[in-house]
Amino acid sequence: MASNRCRTGSSPSYIFLLALLFVSCATVPQRDDAFLDDVQRRTFAYFWDLADPKTLLIPDRAPTPSFSSIAAVGFGLTAYGIGAERGYVTRAEAAARALATLKSLLANTEATHKGFYYHFLDMKSGKRFEKVELSTIDSALLFAGALFCQSYFDRDEATEKAIRDAAEELYARADWQWAQARPPAVSMGWYPEKGLHDWDWRGYNEAMILYILALGSPTHPVEPSAWTEYTKTYKWGTFYGQPHLLFGPLFGHQYSHVWIDFRGIQDDAMRAHGIDYFENSRRGTIAQRAYAIANPSKWRDYGDDIWGLTACDGPMDDTIVIDGTPRTFHSYHARGATEGDIRDDGTIAPTAAASSIPFTPALSIAAMRAMSTRRVYSTYGFLDAFNPTLRTSEKLKHGRIDPQEGWIDVDYLGIDQGPIIAMVENYRSGLVWAVMRKNAHVVRGLKRAGFTGGWLQ
Repeated sequence: MASNRCRTGSSPSYIFLLALLFVSCATVPQRDDAFLDDVQRRTFAYFWDLADPKTLLIPDRAPTPSFSSIAAVGFGLTAYGIGAERGYVTRAEAAARALATLKSLLANTEATHKGFYYHFLDMKSGKRFEKVELSTIDSALLFAGALFCQSYFDRDEATEKAIRDAAEELYARADWQWAQARPPAVSMGWYPEKGLHDWDWRGYNEAMILYILALGSPTHPVEPSAWTEYTKTYKWGTFYGQPHLLFGPLFGHQYSHVWIDFRGIQDDAMRAHGIDYFENSRRGTIAQRAYAIANPSKWRDYGDDIWGLTACDGPMDDTIVIDGTPRTFHSYHARGATEGDIRDDGTIAPTAAASSIPFTPALSIAAMRAMSTRRVYSTYGFLDAFNPTLRTSEKLKHGRIDPQEGWIDVDYLGIDQGPIIAMVENYRSGLVWAVMRKNAHVVRGLKRAGFTGGWLQ
């Protein structure tokens, strides 16, 4: 009987079959395949069920009422194609949802300036949420999702052609040159009240995708010197036996990899060190798991299968004495662990291990299985975070206390869910990577950044 990962609900698309040439169906053991399909199906439902029926915006978090995260919309656009391939919805349904989302974004002039979008938008009106910044990185994640739709929906029919045209318009409107307050770097954002940020995107972090899309722009591209400016601040080191380019929170090792297959392609920085960014992320993930096993701060339950530090919710911003030891906890915080940068309060984010699955398949699946047996796995897959060390509701700011398992978040986060469904798919079939290898804008951006080798040849 054919594995479920090869079932689409209709005949497999050309792109999906192409992806399977790169990642064989035999790659995923059947016992893991059923589990991973359950994770993806639940995670897909977050985007499909919770998009606003009018604006099609995706909530930043749920079930707590919230604004929309524009990055979550980009992840949602990517999830729709995955859902069509997996048979969770039909291709026609996914295409209709993608087109409606893109049209809504293009029509929403109050959410955008110079082609970029505000970080958070009101779910119902689509307007800027309070006084948040216009975010270049969150806009880039949105554009990446749109370009995935552009290359995935490739059939010669009206809806899919309209998707391709809408994605092109959305991406082409972004004026990357305007966002260069201090050329050649790209600014982190803009406020209408005070102008462009005082800070620029410098590496290494999640902004590789930003610079690649800025370099690949058909209308307002930045110069190749922008990539050199980004990479010149790289910091290399060794953490728990793994020499690699350093970044503490695991999302920095994951986000750009959602859409870009970095296996076998290198820029100058990676050529100089004899690895690629995929291998770098593998080493960063292994190092962080080794840190959890060593557990120098003696947090409860850390070990082989309970690991993963990244940006996530937390229980409070306060210090509590537990078993005679003062423990300082944080609410939302960019947690991580690498050489010279430990930000750890015992809070584990399941997305950290789950979204590293292409880099560390066996280790990530073992962690996902272990965490799925806890009360952190529910309707839409994995909740954002949990902290087994904290067992008291004293001073609690967010989440809830379970007597057996400690602090557990009450929310799912869109920017967790997107990398989970996409990176599990990249592990299972290579779909997102295969689709994006076809996108001329992405290929142009990579080549202008100096990438060569592998599939780029």
